[in-house]
Parts: sequence; C-alpha cells; structure tokens
Amino acid sequence: MKNAIRNVRDIDQADRQALEHVLGQPLHENQQLVIGIVDLEATQPKKPQAGPGAERPALPDWCNVYAGLTDDQVADLEESILTRADLSRPSE
Repeated sequence: MKNAIRNVRDIDQADRQALEHVLGQPLHENQQLVIGIVDLEATQPKKPQAGPGAERPALPDWCNVYAGLTDDQVADLEESILTRADLSRPSE
C-alpha cells in the first residue's frame, strides 16, 4: 500500500485536532503528514512460543557428556584431551 501524504494546511480543523490528539503534538501549517499501514506479521519473523506450555526440542544425549562430573574431573579430562590433540602447546 502507498503512504497517504497530506499537507496540514489542507486538513480541516476537526480532523486536525483529532490527528494532534493521536500524535500527541501540535501540527503546523508548514508540515505534512505521511501515514502508512504496516502489516506486523509480514514484517517480523515468527518467533517460537516460549512459555509454560511451549514445547522445546530435546537436546541430544552427547550434550550431557560432562553430567555428573566435578569441576576438577572436567579440568582433568580437558587437559587429557588437549594433550592428545596437541592443542596445549603455546601459540606462536
């Protein structure tokens, strides 16, 4: 849809007062109003519903690889992995 453009000086007094009320500010003779309609559903990507009843996809089992381990156990495991991958050496 095209925008509706109107010169304030061409708007009758009653309509002008109504528009000023909607806009929350006075209109002046040297101004124009540009009015458009936007379909919010067309301009915003659909967001998944988050809330008490919303379904969330389950994470795969491998996401819980550290479940039940203490911080020290995770650090030991990380050290072993980095050593085997030779990623523990300082960067050059």
